[in-house]
Amino acid sequence: MRTGIYTRKTGETDISVTVELDSNQQSGREANIQPIKINTGIGFFDHMLELFAFRAGLRLTVECKGDLHIDGHHTVEDVGICLGKAFSNALGDKAGIARYGTGWIPMDEALVQCVLDISGRGLCVFNAKLPAPIVGTFETELTEEFFRAFAHNAGITLHINLSYGSNTHHIIEAMFKAFGCAISQAVQETGTTIPSTKGVL
Repeated sequence: MRTGIYTRKTGETDISVTVELDSNQQSGREANIQPIKINTGIGFFDHMLELFAFRAGLRLTVECKGDLHIDGHHTVEDVGICLGKAFSNALGDKAGIARYGTGWIPMDEALVQCVLDISGRGLCVFNAKLPAPIVGTFETELTEEFFRAFAHNAGITLHINLSYGSNTHHIIEAMFKAFGCAISQAVQETGTTIPSTKGVL
């Protein structure tokens, strides 16, 4: 089992994350185990993380108590940090993984592409302008903050491109789903060696 656990407590947030890469959703349901459990205090963000985990085939738990009386920034960014670190811990030395992943998701009028490389080099390129500043209680500019925090702390080169779209909810949902599809491909075990000519990722 490739499992990563990460906890982080600051003056702004208190977060605990567990990621299991090799637990498919169906087996979790058959065993009467909740495969995905998210509680950040921001409903829309919880939903996006659930969609990501489902598409990625992860068993994921996230518990976060953040300073939401200020705004959602610390909560969203810090969840990205913790989730990225837990994901990296679950991958270990990355031996045998496919490494690369791509996801294209249409969500009604929106179309999003996500391409990633579990390279050991954290980088996020976010090519999207989001039409609305708020969805529910979620500040949409935090979408990029989450992906940037995850990529840097997981050691992933991540590119997210919005081809087109007008509904902000649809665009962000397509992003998280595309990200999940790309992660699902990249973490698949296809061999036994480190997938790099350098011998290390």
